[in-house]
Amino acid sequence: MDAYPQLYDIVASRYSCRSYTPAPVSREMVLAVLDTARLAPSACNKQPWLFIVVDTPELREKVIATYGRDWVKDVQTFIIACGIHPEAWHRADGKDHTDIDVAIAVEHICLAATSLGLGTCWICNFDAPALSSALNLPDDTEPIAIIPIGYPNPDSKVPAKNRKEIDEIVKWGKF
Repeated sequence: MDAYPQLYDIVASRYSCRSYTPAPVSREMVLAVLDTARLAPSACNKQPWLFIVVDTPELREKVIATYGRDWVKDVQTFIIACGIHPEAWHRADGKDHTDIDVAIAVEHICLAATSLGLGTCWICNFDAPALSSALNLPDDTEPIAIIPIGYPNPDSKVPAKNRKEIDEIVKWGKF
């Protein structure tokens, strides 16, 4: 239980950052964060994911165009989390676990970034076909989330967490 307070503090302090400084994140830090995604669990250890780091002006503009919100214009680095559906585990009823596996890995990225003083945000409301085209993704690889990663603007306000109470989300035994 010694590490629990540290983990809890990281989870509690992680938020969807929408204001970044123009300072670039080093490749070393991006790789450190991505290494935690590599360690994430996946159904039957299939690891149906690919992460594309976008940090050049040309590709950044293409990523920004697929989302179209002003706040991302200052982001220097994006991680595009992709799922590879044929590589994923599929349950007996056909349920594809790609999105679940990628989501676990993305949250590892977000928590690792928080632990290093970096901000992140899940972006899922983007033009997926346009992003696939811009990144030249193969047909079986789907962009699932855009993750801006950078240094939070110190002048921005961190939103308060508004979460349900534990007794509203936990049932013991049956419903």
